[in-house]
Amino acid sequence: MKQLIFFTGLFSLLATSTVWADPAAEPSHPQVPSIPMAQAAEQPAIVEITGVEVTPTDTGLAVILQTTQPLQPVPFSTVGNALIADIPNAVLSLPAGDAFQTANPTEQIALVSVTSLPGNRVRVAITGADAPPTGEITVDPSGLRVSVTPGAPDTASDAESLQVVVTGEQEAGYRVNNATTGTRTDTPLRDTPQSVQVVPQQVWQDQQIEQITDVLQNVSGVAADDSFAGSIDRVNIRGFSTDVFLRNGFREDQFAVRETANLERIEVLKGPASVLYGFLEPGGAVNLVTERPLESSAYTAELSAGSFRFIRPTLDLSGPLTSDDSLLYRLNVAYEGYDGFRDYQQNVERFFVAPVLQWNIGENTSILFEAEYLSDARPYDDGLVAIGDEVADIPRDRRFQNDTALVRTESVRAGYQLEHRFNENWRLRNGFSYIAADSFDFRLTNWIIEDSGQLDRRWRSNDDFFESYELQTNIEGNFSTGPIEHQVFFGVDLGSIWSAGSQRRLPGDPSFFTNIFESTIEAAQPDLDDMTLLARDDYRLTRSLGIYLQDQIRLLDNLILVAGGRFDVVDQTSGNLGSSSEQNDTAFSPRVGIVYQPIEPLSLYASYSRSFAPNLFGIAADGSFLEPERGTQYEVGLRGEFLDGRLTTNLAAYHLTKTNVATVDPANPDFSIAAGEVRSQGIELDILGEPLPGWNIIASVGLNDTEITESSDEFLPVGNRLANVPYTTASLWTTYEIQSGDYQGLGFGLGLFHVGERQGDTADTFRLPGYLRTDAALFYRRDNWRVSLNVQNLLDIDYIEAAAGFREAIYPGAPLSIVGSVSVTF
Repeated sequence: MKQLIFFTGLFSLLATSTVWADPAAEPSHPQVPSIPMAQAAEQPAIVEITGVEVTPTDTGLAVILQTTQPLQPVPFSTVGNALIADIPNAVLSLPAGDAFQTANPTEQIALVSVTSLPGNRVRVAITGADAPPTGEITVDPSGLRVSVTPGAPDTASDAESLQVVVTGEQEAGYRVNNATTGTRTDTPLRDTPQSVQVVPQQVWQDQQIEQITDVLQNVSGVAADDSFAGSIDRVNIRGFSTDVFLRNGFREDQFAVRETANLERIEVLKGPASVLYGFLEPGGAVNLVTERPLESSAYTAELSAGSFRFIRPTLDLSGPLTSDDSLLYRLNVAYEGYDGFRDYQQNVERFFVAPVLQWNIGENTSILFEAEYLSDARPYDDGLVAIGDEVADIPRDRRFQNDTALVRTESVRAGYQLEHRFNENWRLRNGFSYIAADSFDFRLTNWIIEDSGQLDRRWRSNDDFFESYELQTNIEGNFSTGPIEHQVFFGVDLGSIWSAGSQRRLPGDPSFFTNIFESTIEAAQPDLDDMTLLARDDYRLTRSLGIYLQDQIRLLDNLILVAGGRFDVVDQTSGNLGSSSEQNDTAFSPRVGIVYQPIEPLSLYASYSRSFAPNLFGIAADGSFLEPERGTQYEVGLRGEFLDGRLTTNLAAYHLTKTNVATVDPANPDFSIAAGEVRSQGIELDILGEPLPGWNIIASVGLNDTEITESSDEFLPVGNRLANVPYTTASLWTTYEIQSGDYQGLGFGLGLFHVGERQGDTADTFRLPGYLRTDAALFYRRDNWRVSLNVQNLLDIDYIEAAAGFREAIYPGAPLSIVGSVSVTF
C-alpha cells in the first residue's frame, strides 16, 4: 500500500513538472473554452454563448444570451437604425449554427441578430423599424441587462420596452443547466443519468439564510439531522445520515458549521457517489462549489441584521492584479454574531476569511491557490427532551445547559488546482487540499428520568483535532470511434485523514439534577483541571487510494451511455485508552446509466450504482473487522426543460439498500456481525427556474419510505423506520420582481416548507411531529444596490427540526424572526 501511494504521488508530481518545465509542449492553436470540473473550475478567457432566446413581453421583448460564464458590460454604438454591441472574448456555440436572428419580434423592432465576428467576438444587433433604438446597460444578479427603448416617434417616450439579458454561470438567477458533481466533468443536467439538484447562490441570498442545512431544505429527499447541539452540518439524504461534504470535489470530513459566504452554488448528487468520490454513505453527496476570481473588478459589501441581535457583515472583492489579467484574485470576509431564542444563550460568534489567487501561466495552463480560515464559538444547546412517546410539553426556549456550556471550532483549509490543456480535446488536472480543525466543548450530558421529570446532568469536556490531505490527478479526453463520441475521465485520488481526541469527566462522574417542568437550575461549572477522569483518548488514521475510469458515450444524438468504475483501497488504524486495531478494506464501485431524449426538451434516464464505506462499528467474535457497508441503488427518472429552457423539472424514483450494517451477533451478544440491512425507496420531484421574466421558483416534493429489513439488534428493530427521516417533505420558494415602470426592481418572496412526522430514534420510542413553516420576503433592487426584509416562520409555529437519535437531544426550530439586509456592488 505504501509503495503504491508513493508511485502514484510521484506520477502526479511528474505530470505537474512536465507542465511547468516544457513551454514548447503547448500547441499553437487558438484557446478553446474549457469544460471545467467541480474541483478545477475557473473563469475562462473565452465565454461560450450556448443559446439565444427571444420572448415577447407586455412592453416589448426580452433577448437572453445563455452563457457558460458571466459576461461584462460593453458599450453600444448606432449604425443607421441599428443598435450594436460587440462582445469581446466570446464565441457562439449554438445548436443551430454560428448565428441567430429573428425578424419583426415587435412592431417597433425589425430584427434581432446575434452573429460571430473574427477575433473571438460576438455582435448583438437590434434594428428599429422606423428609428434606431437607444440602450442602457446595467449589471444585476440576473446578468448583464440592456434596457432598450424603441426609437419610433409614437413610442419614444415608452421606457424599457426591450431588454437584452446576458446570463452567466454565476449570475443566472435560479436557472441552472450544467453541473459537475454527477460526472466530475461539466455536463448538462439533461445528459446525467442520476438525480442531481443544484441550488444557486441567489436562492439563499433571497431567503436570507446562511447555514448549509437551511439551504438544503430546498432540495427533495434531504432533511435535517443530528447537529451535535447545533455545532456541525449534518443532513440525511434519501434516508441516510451524512456529515461528510465535498468542496470543489475534495472530501471534507471535519465537524463544523461550514460557511456560505464564498459559495457560488451547492450541488446535490442523489444516491451512491462512490464511483467518483470514494467511501461515502449511499444516500448521496453534497458538493460546495466556491466562487472564482473575476476578470473585471467587482466589490460587494452587505450588512444583515435582525431578531435576537443577529448581525452579519460580509465583503466580496475580486478583480485582476495585473494589466494582462494573468493574476486574478478574490477575497471573501464574513463576521456573524447573534444571541438566539433560547434561555441563557451566549452569543454565537463567527469569523471567516477566504483569499483566492489565480495565475494564468499561459494560454493553456492555469493554477488556482485558495485558502480559508474559520473561527466559530457558540453555546452548546442540546434542546428539549421527550416524555412518553412525544416531545415534552415545555416552553421551546427552555434550556438544560449552563450559561457557560460552549462549543468552539477553529479550522483552516488550503490547496491548489492546476489545469493544463494539451489541445482542444485533452486536458490534465492536478489538485491538492489540506484541512486542519481543532474543536473543544465543555457541557452537560443529560439523561431523563421520566417518572419524576428529573434530568440527570453530568459534566463532559471533549478536545479533538482533525487533519486531512487529499491529492487528485485526472485526465479528461474527447475522441470518436466512428460515429460514436466518447468523453473519458481517468484519475487517481490519494487521501490521508487523521483524527485524535479525548473526553474528560469529574472523578466519580457526579450528577447535577434539575426538573424539566421548572426553571432550570444552574450546575456549578468545575475547573477544567478538576476533570481528571479520562473516559476517551482515541485516534484514527485512514489512508485511501482510489483509481477510477468513466466514459460518457454518445451512441446517437439522443442516446447517451455513462459507464464507470472505481477501485478503492482503504487502510485504517485506530486506538483508544491503550488498545489499538487495524482494518484494511478494498472495494469496486460501479455505475451504469443511460439517457434517452425522445424530444429535445425531455430526457429519460435509468441507472444502477453502488457505494461502499468501512464498517466503523462493531467487532466480530473472532476479533476481525466487519465487511464494509455496501449500498446499491436502482433509479429511473425524467428531466424536462420547458418554456424554452427557462423551467426545469426532475422526477425520480429509486430503490436503495444498504447492507452489511453492524448488528448484534445472536450467538455472542458482546460482538457484532455484518448482517443488518436497511431499505430506502421513494419518489422525488424538483422544479427550478424562471418561468416568466422576473419570476423565479424553486420547489420540491419527496416521498421516502425507509425500513430496517434485517437486524438482530434491539436498537435497530426490523420493520422500523430510520430516525429523523420523514415520509413526506415539500418546499416552495418563489419570488417576483417587477420588470418595468415606476416600481421596477420591487420584489416579493414567499416560502412554504413542510416536513412530515418522523421517528425520534430507531427504536421508535417517541415521534417528532410534522410541520409547515411559512417565510416571506420584500426586496428592492436598483442599479448596483439591493435592500431586503425577510420574515422567517411568519406564523410563529412551534416545530422540531430534528433529534439526535435519543430522547435528551431534540432541537426546536426558531420562532418568528426578522432579517433586514442592504448590499451594494461597485
